[in-house]
Order: sequence, then structure tokens, then C-alpha cells
Amino acid sequence: MWFGQSLVLTDNMLENSTDLKHKILFVCMGNICRSPSAEGVFRNMVKEHNLSQFFYIDSCGTHDYHTGQSPDLRSQHAAMRRGIDISQQTARTIEQNDFNRFDYILVMDNHNRSFLQSMADEVYLNKIHLFLEYAENCKLIEVPDPYFGGEEGFEIVLDLLQQASIGLIKHLQIS
Repeated sequence: MWFGQSLVLTDNMLENSTDLKHKILFVCMGNICRSPSAEGVFRNMVKEHNLSQFFYIDSCGTHDYHTGQSPDLRSQHAAMRRGIDISQQTARTIEQNDFNRFDYILVMDNHNRSFLQSMADEVYLNKIHLFLEYAENCKLIEVPDPYFGGEEGFEIVLDLLQQASIGLIKHLQIS
């Protein structure tokens, strides 16, 4: 998806695109709670700031537990309460070529960061970061997994993702 428009991008288009300044990939374990929420929050923020033309945004999981599924309904409902629709996203698993295709690979926790670092060629390690590194004045370094908790956990996750999204946009100096 390219901000609400159907567009299938091939690897060659992503790698050689001059129109897409920043290619961002959000990653968690199963790609049904945190990373699709991060994709939705960041996509929404970018759209609100009229910056859509500068980004290609996607999400994936490190494990194939939920490949092909929509985001967790609790994630969808929490996001929708904030006016963010993530219902059309489909879980996918990280692919080796993602390390080349994306400029920033933003993970939700250290476990998944270590997993990605173990599978990436050394030249791509500088692309892998914890997403909360971009959240100013945040005491947490990891986005907690809300999967086994209650509704409040999903709200906390969205708050953290919004903070990190603001920081990422500032970091990229395009606000």
C-alpha cells in the first residue's frame, strides 16, 4: 500500500526509486500487534503532516506465526479509537531482501533486534534500531508486547509508538 492507494512495489522499484526518500520497516515477533500498529501510527502521522510522498512504510514479523492474518482485533480497535485504520494490513515474515530494500528497520524489542542482527549481513546492521530510540524523554527502550495483557496495554503501545513516530520524523528532518 502506498498511503491508501493500491500499488505493488517490486524489489527493483524499491531499490532504485528516487521518489521514495525513506523506506521504513517496522518489526515485531508476529506482526499482528506492535509492528502493524507502528506502521499505522507512523503512516497516519506522515499523512497528517502531508509527508506521504517521502515514505514507503511496511511492517513484518520475525516469526511466521500469523503470516497472512490481519492485525489482532484488540490492536485494530485501539488504533481505530484514535482514527487509525490498520484493518487492511496483512502479517508477513521478514525476508532476507528486506535488509537491502529498507533504509530503517525499526524493531520493537531487543529479542527481535538480536534475531534480525543474527540473520543480516554485516553491511546492513546499521539499519536495525529499536523504535523507541526515537522517542524523546521515554524511559523505556522496548515497546511492551500487549498480546497477553488487557486493553490498557494496547493504549500504552499506541502512546509509545506516537512518541517514537514524532521523534523519527524529527530525526529525518522533514517536519
